[in-house]
Amino acid sequence: MPEQRIEIRPFGPQHLDAAVCLSREAGWPHRLEDWNVALDLSEGVVAIAADDEVVGTTLLTPYETDCATINMVIVAERMRGRGLGRRLMEAAFALAQNRPLRLIATADGLPLYERLGFRQIGTIVQHQGHVTATQKPENTEAATKADIPAIAALDREAFGADRSTLITRFADLGEFAVIRRSGNVVAFACLRSFGRGEVVGPVVAPDIEDAKSLLSHFMCRKAGAFLRIDTSTETGLGPWLASHSLPHVSGGIAMANPIIRHTNSKTVTTFALANQALG
Repeated sequence: MPEQRIEIRPFGPQHLDAAVCLSREAGWPHRLEDWNVALDLSEGVVAIAADDEVVGTTLLTPYETDCATINMVIVAERMRGRGLGRRLMEAAFALAQNRPLRLIATADGLPLYERLGFRQIGTIVQHQGHVTATQKPENTEAATKADIPAIAALDREAFGADRSTLITRFADLGEFAVIRRSGNVVAFACLRSFGRGEVVGPVVAPDIEDAKSLLSHFMCRKAGAFLRIDTSTETGLGPWLASHSLPHVSGGIAMANPIIRHTNSKTVTTFALANQALG
């Protein structure tokens, strides 16, 4: 029996419902709204089988010309083992136009990404659950629209790329909290709807205590709600999150191609990702 022909086509809004079905098959929590946000911030391709059935997806999220993340790489279970993942990745490489690339790898995808030149730069841990009450911090406050440029500048310093478009979109979708010192924004966090509940991220701060304060800003009024936080093992936040009923449930391998060593000293750190797709 001849092998079924698979075409790679541009990812459009008409493919979103099928993409949701694929992510559910993979056990991912993404809602239609989450896919819509990801696609709005990205370019992408789909793999199309007979009768216009979507059997694979990938997105490329560019951050100006600084870098891009490859994400939402899914191949339908019955189509695996046919080289489709590589074809989707090659299409993402073409969309990247020589930008440095980052991604968060699952265990299944890790061998392919290593063959394509990606190397590990960190370990991501996903914490989630129904959060317990925390004390309201005294050093945080709700951000205003006027704070968005300062928030974007801090994010750029921590992430190493200009994500102003993402920050502006998140301001429309959710809410930001900030810490000010001498009238200046020195740390921030974002809360928005995602998956089974809400996600807190990105969280950018000078140190772990400020990061905990920003997380507590949202956790103190979300007792019992389902929260998700994606952080790295390097931040040291894991034990504190677990102590607030947000256990480590999953994770991935942070990878880059090529690895870029930033020589400039940073005054802030990313303590929680926007999510695993967007970095």
